[in-house]
Amino acid sequence: MVITFAGILFALCLLFRGLRNNVFFMLYAGMMILAAYLCENYLGWHVAWFKKTSLLLFLLFHIPLINLFTFIAYGHDKHAAQNHQWRIPEIQLHTLEVLGGTIGAIMGQKIFKHKYKKKSYMLGFFATIVIQVGAFLFILRYLKIW
Repeated sequence: MVITFAGILFALCLLFRGLRNNVFFMLYAGMMILAAYLCENYLGWHVAWFKKTSLLLFLLFHIPLINLFTFIAYGHDKHAAQNHQWRIPEIQLHTLEVLGGTIGAIMGQKIFKHKYKKKSYMLGFFATIVIQVGAFLFILRYLKIW
């Protein structure tokens, strides 16, 4: 399971060049690999590499963690904006959203009151939602579920 998780995260870093500089993605990736390690060594969840079970476990851990780190990134960026410190580039926030952190982004926008008034940012945000819905529908069609 650790090899599967690390392989997927490494592939994401190769696909999205901006992820290598994204501190929040790197923290997320570290937590994912740690979770896989703990599940294998302490819970005894041994699954074969890149099999359906390990990919489903990846998704099981991925969704809450990517949303958590997207939410934290919004909070950090709001704090930095208020204190005139270095900000997180918008492309990095959008990348976290594309990877599944949309719920964390929505919560960050509502709770921290951050980025929701900026029209250019919200255009990219809604484009992200359209991409995710399209990908979800594509997967449903591919699996012949819908």
